[in-house]
Amino acid sequence: MNTAMILAAGRGERMRPLTDHTPKPLLQVGGKPLVVWHIERLRAAGYHHIVINHAHLGEQIEAMLGNGSTLGVSIDYSREVSALETAGGIATALPLIECDVFPVVNGDIYCEYDFSCLAEPMKRLSASGDQAHLVLVDNPPHHPAGDFVLDGGRVKTVQVDSRGHVSDSN
Repeated sequence: MNTAMILAAGRGERMRPLTDHTPKPLLQVGGKPLVVWHIERLRAAGYHHIVINHAHLGEQIEAMLGNGSTLGVSIDYSREVSALETAGGIATALPLIECDVFPVVNGDIYCEYDFSCLAEPMKRLSASGDQAHLVLVDNPPHHPAGDFVLDGGRVKTVQVDSRGHVSDSN
C-alpha cells in the first residue's frame, strides 16, 4: 500500500492567536485547510493511505477529515499526548505505516510540490541504505543562509555566527 505521513502535531506558536483555537494544519489557504492541499496532492500521486500524527487540538483534525473517504483516501491517526517533535512523531506512527520508505510532509505548510516526483528517489533510497530524501526549497530573501545547505547532494546544517558568517556544522 502506498502510504504517506503528514506531520500535524505542533502547537503553531508563531501563528498565535490563530492557533489558540484551530490547529495550524486546519488554517485556510486559498479556500481550504493546509492539510487538505497535501492530501489531494498525495492522492493524485498515488498515495491512498495517509497517516496523520496530531497533538494540539487534534480532535478537530479528526472531526474534519474523518477516515478520509470524502477525500478519496484512507486516514489513520497517530495520537500524541504532547507533540513529540519530528523524529518522535514518525517513530510513534510506524506501526500504522505498512512500508519501509514513505514520504513525510509537514501539515502546516503550503506547497505545490508534485509528490509523484518522489517515485524514483524513493526507489534509490530503498536500495542505498540512506535514511531520508529531503525536498528543499530555496532560502527566502529574509533568511538567505537558511538552516541547511546542499553539499554534493547531501544536506548539511549550517551555523551562522554573530557576524553573519556561515559555516558547516557537520
